[in-house]
Amino acid sequence: MRNALYKNLANVVSILGVLPLIVLFEENGYKYIVPLMIYNNIMDDLDGVLAKKLGIASDTGMRLDNVCDGFAHTVFVMVIGVHYGGFCALASLVAAASIILRIVARLDPKALPVNGSMTNELVRHAFLVLLLSQIFDFPPETFLAVVFASHAASMLAPFPMPYLLRKLATSAKAVLLVNVVLVAAWLLPFTTPVVAACFFSSYLYSFAKGAVACVQRLNLAQVSVSSHANLKPK
Repeated sequence: MRNALYKNLANVVSILGVLPLIVLFEENGYKYIVPLMIYNNIMDDLDGVLAKKLGIASDTGMRLDNVCDGFAHTVFVMVIGVHYGGFCALASLVAAASIILRIVARLDPKALPVNGSMTNELVRHAFLVLLLSQIFDFPPETFLAVVFASHAASMLAPFPMPYLLRKLATSAKAVLLVNVVLVAAWLLPFTTPVVAACFFSSYLYSFAKGAVACVQRLNLAQVSVSSHANLKPK
């Protein structure tokens, strides 16, 4: 029994990361969305760290983690969309569909998409927009819609985005630092604009860099095909 619990410790953490989200479906549950975003992000990172450090990573665990991510991130996006309505709700629907498509693609651990877990990045950016709207007292609907639409595109983009801050955090200490920074952005409002600027700029740079590299590869491939065709005897 103890051995089974040890081997499934990361899986238990994955499940515990999504169970409290049921609160969001209660009346006035939306007011808990920011702390639940932080909680889910911490638990999602914790299960991966535990799996690596304890040597208990498995294909089943990776699939369970992806399913839990898909459920949690879709819930966050749809709850935000329903809360604000209008074009924000429409953009959230597009983002939710992209999350589902991406999670289905990630169910095969040997064929993971090149961008890592972009669904996590979407939730982090929505989290930061909500914090900024509270600090600077502006309606977040437009900015949330932009986040949803842009991430719907980047989640399905056929090129890597290697400069995302969370993706660069490969060690347990670096993962811990990222979570500490996000908690600080929540609890210490004077840090929020700086944290948001770092996350947004790394995302935009990664997207632009990846898109340019993808276009260059396509152009080179077309040139190569054309050159090969010209060399064929007529």
